[in-house]
This record gives sequence, structure tokens and C-alpha cells, in this order.
Amino acid sequence: MLSVIIPAYNEEEMIKKTSETISGILVEEKIDFELLFINDGSVDNTWNVINEESARDPRVKGVCFSRNFGKESAVFAGIAEATGDCCVVLDCDLQHPPEKIVDMYRLWEQGYEIVEGVKASRGKESAMHKFAAKSFYDIMSNAVGFDMSRASDYKLLDRKAMNVLLNMDEKNAFFRALSSWIGFKSTEVTYDVREREAGVSKWSTRALFKYAINNITSFTSAPLHLVTISGVVVTVLGVGFSVEALYRHFFIHNDEPGFTTLIVLMCFVSAVIMFGLGVIGTYISKIYDEVKGRPRYIIDRTTYEK
Repeated sequence: MLSVIIPAYNEEEMIKKTSETISGILVEEKIDFELLFINDGSVDNTWNVINEESARDPRVKGVCFSRNFGKESAVFAGIAEATGDCCVVLDCDLQHPPEKIVDMYRLWEQGYEIVEGVKASRGKESAMHKFAAKSFYDIMSNAVGFDMSRASDYKLLDRKAMNVLLNMDEKNAFFRALSSWIGFKSTEVTYDVREREAGVSKWSTRALFKYAINNITSFTSAPLHLVTISGVVVTVLGVGFSVEALYRHFFIHNDEPGFTTLIVLMCFVSAVIMFGLGVIGTYISKIYDEVKGRPRYIIDRTTYEK
């Protein structure tokens, strides 16, 4: 059986449409399935609509968080609650074309254990958003060891891969990277990102920035190395300024002009130190979160008996 995991946050306008669209495709292809909507602490009517869909179709199931825990938590909750032999994760807004689920499932039947949904295009994005996304994926690609510039959460996982992810104890887990990092027999399916059919995007610039920082620091130690690199740069500059100051003192006998150099150097060093402390502080906060051992999410209720 195929489990389709659909995180949902304030998606009351899309639940019914998404449920009917995916169900229609899978029924036509004669694929045994369940739809698992994860209500990530929505403040609108999302949970009630999920309940209505579950009452209409027993193959539709719902999980409701006690509050908003974020998309990563919703994905892992879906994997934990899924009963299928494999699962597909996709967005509720149907920007991930649901017909590609069939292509992924057929590849799974051929023996592939992970089928990555790879973006052929990213849809409409501003120049700033494209630059930020490229910078983010460059860092993640270097950390993982392969290109993640077109990666997405849209993918199929075999039960073996699902169990491996569930056995990882990380509280701040980055699903998109971890599902690629674990290996197994993999292949790709390309798709074009579609425009949202209803509602508005829940990702503000601030939320995307926070999402990027959390996932970079959760998955890779690369930012810590920036502190080391900055230290090397400051050391080189410091040596250069020191040589200049000594030259002025012994050969030109004019120390006063060095005052400007000193101020610039002090400001630059202070900025690097503060930046370094900020990066280190971020990693310490991650360690603090892991040590506390709190769960990734709290399930308030479901539409089925557990």
C-alpha cells in the first residue's frame, strides 16, 4: 500500500481539492493507498475539513498537532503514522503535480527505494529569492556531497528508508537532506512547479530565512568553518597593518596617520568576533535543544483509532 503524506497549515481551501485529485489519480491507476493529512496547528478550518473528508472516504486520515511545530515535524509525523509499504510526501497546495506520484510508484515497483522529485523549473520567483535559494543549496550541496539545487520534499520512500529516518534521534532534522543522505537505491522524477490553486503561500521572507538557518545549522557545521576562515583573513590583515605601522614608525616617523587604520581594524575585528559568537551561539542552542530531549511534535487527536 502507498501512504501519501500531506502536511497542511491553514489549507482549508485546498484539503478537499487535494484529496479528490490525488484519490482520483490513484484509483484510476488501481493503486492501493491512504491519504494522511497532517494538520500542523492550523488556525483556520483545516482540521474540520480533514474530518469531513475522512468521514466521506475512509482512505483519508488526519493527524492534528497540539500546536504549530513546523513542516519538518509534520513530515516525520506522517512517516511515523503511515502504514504503507512506501510513502510519498507532497505539499497540500498541489504545486507538486500529483500525477507524478504514479511515476514514482511504478519506479518503486521496479525496485527503487527512494525516488526523488527533482524540479525542472522553480516557477515564478524574484531575483532576490533565487539568489537566496542558490546560496542555501550551495551550502547544503557541499555538506551532503551532491547537487541539491533542484531538490524538494516531493519524493517517495520505501519502508526501509522510512524506518531509518524514524530511528534517527535528531530533533532538528532536515528531511530534504537526510532522505538523500541515507543512500539506498535511488532515481529521479522531474517536474515543473505549478502555481498555487487557492489560498496564499505561508512562507514569508522571515519564515524562509529562519527555515534556511535552522536547516543549515541542523545538517552541517559549515558555518562554523566561516569563523575559522574569518580568523585567518583578520590575521592576514592584522599582519599587513602591523607591518605598515612599523614601517611608518621606523622609516617615516609619522605615526598619526595610522590612527585611521587602527580604528578600521578594530571595527573589522569586532564585527568578525561578533559574527563568530553568533554562529557559535546558534550551534550551542541546537545542542541545547537536542539535550532537552523534547519530542519533535505532540499529536492532539487523529481521525482514526491508534
